[in-house]
Amino acid sequence: MKKVRSFTNPIFIALFILAAAFVPPLRAAEPPALAGHWAGAIELPGTKLDFDLDFAFAGGAWTGDVTIPLQNARNLPLEGIAVDGTKVTFAIKDVPGAPAFKGEFSPDGLKITGQMTQGGQPFPFSVTKEAVDPAAKAAAALEGFDKVAEEGLKALKVPGLAIAVIKDDKVVYARGFGYKDVETKLPVTPDTIFAIGSSSKAFTVFALGKLVDEGKVEWDKPVRNYIPWFRLYDQSAGERLTVRDLVMHDSGLPRHDLVWYNNQKVTREELVRRLPYLQPSADLREKWQYNNLMYLTAGYLVEQLTGKRWEDAVRSLVFEPLGMKRANFSVLESQKDADFSFPYVTDDKGIKKIPFRDITIIGPAGSINASVNEMARWAIVHLNNGKSGGAQLINTATVADMHTSHVALGVESTTPEILAEAYGMGWFTDVYRGHRRYHHGGNIDGFSAMVSVLPNDGLAFVALSNMNGTGLPELLIRTAADRILGLEAKDWIGEAAKRIALGEEAAKKAEEKKGTRKVPGTKPAHALADYAGAYTHPGYGDLKVEVAANRLVFTYNGITNPLEHWHYETFNGLKADDPTFTDFKLTFGTDLNGRVASLAGVFDAAVDDIVFRKKPEARLSDPAYLKQFVGSYDLSGQTVVVSLKGNVLTGALPGQPEIELVPDLGGEFYLKQARIISVRFLTGPDGAVTGLEFIQPGGIYEAKKTK
Repeated sequence: MKKVRSFTNPIFIALFILAAAFVPPLRAAEPPALAGHWAGAIELPGTKLDFDLDFAFAGGAWTGDVTIPLQNARNLPLEGIAVDGTKVTFAIKDVPGAPAFKGEFSPDGLKITGQMTQGGQPFPFSVTKEAVDPAAKAAAALEGFDKVAEEGLKALKVPGLAIAVIKDDKVVYARGFGYKDVETKLPVTPDTIFAIGSSSKAFTVFALGKLVDEGKVEWDKPVRNYIPWFRLYDQSAGERLTVRDLVMHDSGLPRHDLVWYNNQKVTREELVRRLPYLQPSADLREKWQYNNLMYLTAGYLVEQLTGKRWEDAVRSLVFEPLGMKRANFSVLESQKDADFSFPYVTDDKGIKKIPFRDITIIGPAGSINASVNEMARWAIVHLNNGKSGGAQLINTATVADMHTSHVALGVESTTPEILAEAYGMGWFTDVYRGHRRYHHGGNIDGFSAMVSVLPNDGLAFVALSNMNGTGLPELLIRTAADRILGLEAKDWIGEAAKRIALGEEAAKKAEEKKGTRKVPGTKPAHALADYAGAYTHPGYGDLKVEVAANRLVFTYNGITNPLEHWHYETFNGLKADDPTFTDFKLTFGTDLNGRVASLAGVFDAAVDDIVFRKKPEARLSDPAYLKQFVGSYDLSGQTVVVSLKGNVLTGALPGQPEIELVPDLGGEFYLKQARIISVRFLTGPDGAVTGLEFIQPGGIYEAKKTK
């Protein structure tokens, strides 16, 4: 079910559509007393509507704008601004009904009171001049924040981090802390490039939103309208799933991340075509479940709609209009930049540099890399309703749709200061300590990120770090927001450090006990060589098992991991350079003939075990090998004719249709129309084919080769 939440004030919208009152023309000889920032409220029936004003006087003319936080209306232009002695008048430009204001200065010139008139109905208003510009006030609130960030690095064992704070359309704070390269002690700067992980999702949604504005796609039309062959495991869900569903995590699929993780050989189209083979864990729109593959599909849809790679489409639709010249789509590209960070993890020995993980394949869900200085421009366009540098890059309604709470997360908040947790499109939404917020983090090997926007307060934050799975970016953002908003101080970082310490101690104890689940005194049912081979799953692709140094080793998506026998037919992943499959269990299965025929593992805990079937030997599909079996065979007076068509063997009895012989394990074949019957070819001492056997449940029938 969808949960839609609106922040619109219907009373004020109603006022907007009333007829405008008369607005006096601009007068000459305007004194500059009006210049500056003013904040106050309009007294509507039963409530007050907060708003603020900015006025400037240059070249003999006034300019100004109004911001109405509750409406998420930012920097709407004013017109007809005039000052006559103690009197001041102005109106909101290009708003239906043109609401007009008439007011009067207080004797000290620091307050304006008067009436906002629409349709003949007056509503009192008052504003007070603020001595300090809001951006300067926000910057002042962050005095001493450098020390907080530096202590946070130490407390949470993070090598480096950069953070930018935006008030309205101004960056009021941008700093780098710690090191981007621990070994050489190179410092992080606001221009250091980090991987932003899943914070990339909002870029894919923004690109789609611009295509919506252009009429090339509709949010609520089925994906199959644009990708006709699109399917899901559940046929009905595949037919009904919309473009909006792709970016709201309500497709019914759990993560299934191992399908794409570290996969360098498939294309995005191939991964989309694998979706029908991935089991869902819920019905379409039944509940919220995070899923990167749906975002990959959204990116593939962008490619189909634009005729460009997702990377090129996002660059032209988003990066270039925002002037994000150094942002890129691959960690391989990041390393060519003069200012980039290495990725890090922590282990029992401390902070450790790790290899970059190339996740280009899942790019639409998480492969963007950028600096906080460039990401600040991205935050501003969302803070200002799709506007950047005076240009409207995307329709206001479209960007507002992205920030709207569409799907409740369905979980109870573990932090009492955060309520109403939901998801929009590319953004999480909630209420942080009474303040509306939308945000999205990102975690990918060695990097953690957070982009957070408090629209009603005109605040936005970007924090990027080079530590795997750390919460420091979010915790520093909370601390900065608390200071700027004047909220009661809370030691977010100190509390997190305590929880982490307790968690680490619990993890050590848990690891000590993991061996108690192992059944002692068992051994494999087969020789190790029998487990070796190629295995496949239509959704998860191929997996290979080999024997090396007298143990099994498996390779999946380019990650190789040694195995130890755990118990019975189950093997366990040992520690390896790549930790993905450490303590990962694989259980082998046998067929009716006692041959190792499959392996299964918990590749996604939300669905059934993923079962990979062992592939027959490759030579059973090689015409050069198969031609030796072609000929006639005598089966108790009946002639069986074996033929070769391309790379497929067929068999036929007189007067009967040909039956395809399908390659099977153990060098055998089975009848396509009757899998229960197998065929095994016999050879003599010299290796020449001498006959074949039909293997049935009730017996084995031999046929000698006659020619």
